[in-house]
Amino acid sequence: MATVVEGLSSTPLFTENKLKLGLFGANLRRGLTITTAENSYDTRWDLTEKLVRQADGMGLELIIPVGRWKGFGGPSDFHGSSYETFTWAAGLASITERSMVVATCHVPVFHPLVAAKMSTTVDHISNGRFGLNIVAGWNRPELEMFGAEFGAHETRYAKAQEWTEAVRRLWTADEEFDLDGDFYTLKAAWSRPKPIQQPHPAILFAGGSPTGRRFAAQYADIAFVVWDDLETAKGYIDELRRIAREEFNREILVFAYSLVVCRPTEKEARQYYDYCVFEKGDWKGGQTYADIVGMNTKLWDNPEKMKEKIIAGLAGYQMIGTPDM
Repeated sequence: MATVVEGLSSTPLFTENKLKLGLFGANLRRGLTITTAENSYDTRWDLTEKLVRQADGMGLELIIPVGRWKGFGGPSDFHGSSYETFTWAAGLASITERSMVVATCHVPVFHPLVAAKMSTTVDHISNGRFGLNIVAGWNRPELEMFGAEFGAHETRYAKAQEWTEAVRRLWTADEEFDLDGDFYTLKAAWSRPKPIQQPHPAILFAGGSPTGRRFAAQYADIAFVVWDDLETAKGYIDELRRIAREEFNREILVFAYSLVVCRPTEKEARQYYDYCVFEKGDWKGGQTYADIVGMNTKLWDNPEKMKEKIIAGLAGYQMIGTPDM
């Protein structure tokens, strides 16, 4: 697990606190809810700054963006506007004091030398509070904008593995090195200064397939999971940690994302949920998202319920009710 130099106190993810909280998707139009409801989130820096300052002041440990280059259309223009995440993280690093700020990096888009240097820069700006969220690449329309090859599933992960090894070596190597890999060729590669975090900044990763889980177990300090009920989540997390411990001798943290609708009464919370999802929900944009992600709703026992959860919060676990609940 990534750690920081002795004496550095601004690393909330690696404290003894058992429950850690984060803010997810604050760099995107509509956030994670596919709706046209009034006052839904938008890409304005004054909104982002206000929200993140509040989260940092409350003690939330993690501020993580979604890497997005192209939206999903529909009446809500879901994710049609987004902030690039490295520069976004650098800006947030300068206005926060304790939360870890994250950049989400698509392997097919960023060369490992560029990613390593940008990561180190934000790590220094934040005084060791930076995390790198690695994405192997799943969104074909986005990659096609760059002229990047989409590739088969296993090929994408093989490339991500070589990419991650190169970035970690750039962060830690004391001398220049050459790399003649299947996907990258580096000559006399070198990057300075080195990150503040040692041996390197925290790595985050989300992968649901067996290959993705194994990648997370091998490389991630923080693994993201999507779950619908506690029992399913427990089995998934136990297996993920077993692979990390038994095959790679590592311990990893696990995060999941949730939809929170909080109101003074449960009735008010349910009414607002229904308003955002059923009255103002963008079901066309939701279907486009599901199609691109590869969520075949026909394979689910209740396809309409699945679409509802995608619109409400990209199928994240739902917590709807009062503060006490």
